[in-house]
Amino acid sequence: MSRPFISALIDTCDHEEFIGDAIDSVLEQDFPASELEILVVDDGSSDTTGEIVRKFQPRVRYMRKTNGGQGSAFNVGIAEARGEIIAFLDGDDWWAPGKLDAIATAFDSEPATGLVGHGITSVYPDRSRLVQVPRETLRFRVNSVERAKTFRMCRGFLGTSRMSYRRHILNQIGFVPEALRFEADEYLFTLAGFFADVLILKESLTFYRLHDKNLYQLSDGDQASARRKYEVIAALSRVLRDRLTELGVPEAIARTTLECVSVEAQQLRLILDSGFPWETVATEMKIMQVFHSDASPWQRAFSCARLIPALVMPASSYYRWRQRFTTSAFYRRLRRKFLPFPTPRHVNTTKEEAN
Repeated sequence: MSRPFISALIDTCDHEEFIGDAIDSVLEQDFPASELEILVVDDGSSDTTGEIVRKFQPRVRYMRKTNGGQGSAFNVGIAEARGEIIAFLDGDDWWAPGKLDAIATAFDSEPATGLVGHGITSVYPDRSRLVQVPRETLRFRVNSVERAKTFRMCRGFLGTSRMSYRRHILNQIGFVPEALRFEADEYLFTLAGFFADVLILKESLTFYRLHDKNLYQLSDGDQASARRKYEVIAALSRVLRDRLTELGVPEAIARTTLECVSVEAQQLRLILDSGFPWETVATEMKIMQVFHSDASPWQRAFSCARLIPALVMPASSYYRWRQRFTTSAFYRRLRRKFLPFPTPRHVNTTKEEAN
């Protein structure tokens, strides 16, 4: 059977510990080499990432650029890619065997599909794992408020190392704003559902590595990282809002689609710059509604009780208090024994202890 030509696009920066694993996971795919190219875009690494990637030449095309962030790396890679399908991989993650065959089959059998995502296995520093997959295969296009809620629910299955696009969809989306030093993946996958169907497979086909250099993760008390994240999330909210307006998306659909991003930006603003108590309460209630709609009545009641200090404290003071409280051994025992965090109904979650 003829397979679509696929470009595996790996973006990387200072991933000397991990980039070899990422490339190996592509080379080891059971997929014809004649129908696959591997591109590595090095976003100005200051370590030995480039030397490691060059060892894989000529099987791998290596492009080095001045450091500009994920958005700029995507723009370079997409322009250079020759594939009908472009599958993205972060330089610190790796793919499961069978990934490329699964997405190629999906695109072959679903002509209306422009973006394919799938389940994910998060790998922690102690080598324990958390596997999250949808309970069933999901298909949708963002053409109504209800479908926008479906998208919102499924965002976690569409990040960089999970997302694969038909080239013409990326062409329609166009240039990724380079202010998005990270979160460029969310810019692409948010817009894709307005141009084509989105398909999410039940299998976990990506290993997402958690480590202390993840740009999206925040270190406890690291104000510089929090400020950087806020600026990028706020920029993402603005550019997506502008693009949806340009596309003529109805306000109700646009608002529902962007609620996750806008409320996250609002929370980060309050953490960093403070605000009135009513702003904290309103933001946290919106977070509960958007991110934890599956919470039980008891879990909701507990979250509301945890907000009582926010009624009288400035926002930044409340969030500092909450950080200390939620990282205490007492709180963790309480949550683990009586009120575990809600698991979304559409997700199957499996924990695997370290070997």
